[in-house]
Amino acid sequence: QLVESGGGLVQAGGSLRLSCASSGRIFSSYAMGWFRQAPGKEREFVATISWSGDSTSYADSVKGRFTISRDNAKNTLALQMNNLSPEDTAVYCCARSAIAGISTLKGAYAYWGQGTQVTVSS
Repeated sequence: QLVESGGGLVQAGGSLRLSCASSGRIFSSYAMGWFRQAPGKEREFVATISWSGDSTSYADSVKGRFTISRDNAKNTLALQMNNLSPEDTAVYCCARSAIAGISTLKGAYAYWGQGTQVTVSS
């Protein structure tokens, strides 16, 4: 089970830190990712991190502003979001990959959280 937290309303230029808690015992064996879905749009890739945390990848739209991290000892995943813009408004979901390596493809992820709403006002 994956449970996200940390969403909310923030002004443009502000920051938020999302967290994802996993109740699974094998959290550390798989890559994890963040995806987002804005109203009327498809779910899109945001960031991913390998099982060890050594490899990460970001969508071009968030590169340099967002940072993904994980704590395998605590079974948690985080997404630090800085310099937010209204275009970042969406429901953000964490997901557990079916593989150890990173992937930007939705199909590579087997388990999904319910999501947390992020709203950025202009």
